[in-house]
Amino acid sequence: MSVLLSTAYFPPVQYFAAMAKEFTLSPDRVIPSIVYIEACENYQKQSYRNRCVIYSQSGPEALSFPVVHENGTHKIPIADIKIDYGKDWVTRHQRAIASAYGTSAFFEYYKDDLFALLDRRPERLFDLNLSIIRFFIEKTGLSVDLRVTDRFILPQEAEAVYGTDLREVIHPKRPDGIMGSLGLEKPYFQVFSGRYGFVRNLSIMDLLFNEGPDSISFLKNGIL
Repeated sequence: MSVLLSTAYFPPVQYFAAMAKEFTLSPDRVIPSIVYIEACENYQKQSYRNRCVIYSQSGPEALSFPVVHENGTHKIPIADIKIDYGKDWVTRHQRAIASAYGTSAFFEYYKDDLFALLDRRPERLFDLNLSIIRFFIEKTGLSVDLRVTDRFILPQEAEAVYGTDLREVIHPKRPDGIMGSLGLEKPYFQVFSGRYGFVRNLSIMDLLFNEGPDSISFLKNGIL
């Protein structure tokens, strides 16, 4: 079954675990998962749409970026929301990420390509997030048929059209249980786990910078 997700900025690990659920790799063929990204909803504040959580030297740290506030911003389709670059949050985010993951095993390997996505400073939130999502799909080794919705469908009707609806399930302010349902409630190496313990559901960059090519094994529970 396909899955429907909201757009997200450096999405959390469970976002990609949901993507990986239907991806299968056999000796004779690859069957990609089908994933829809919601492009027709209205913008929502205080969600992963413009924020992520990393593991810094002081513990979990939220990074967010501002959007251009026009009249009725909350009524504007997510695909039309513009990013506010009035303050240099791009440099601040890059410095925070480098500080958090500079000593991780794979940060140097991925950082230039990743930071280049931010340096392009696309006008719209949806375009930035989509480029980031595609980057992590590729680097984690997932096979995903990524699609964008062409109309908004209410939750009670979405499954029949787009598959499992996780648009409001994956949210920074409430637990979602996705990792447990997939048998992925397990730790992986984290730079600061010796200080604060293992922290769950951080941005996918936490997994990639620490596990590199083994990220796919974590997301698929070692079954490929």
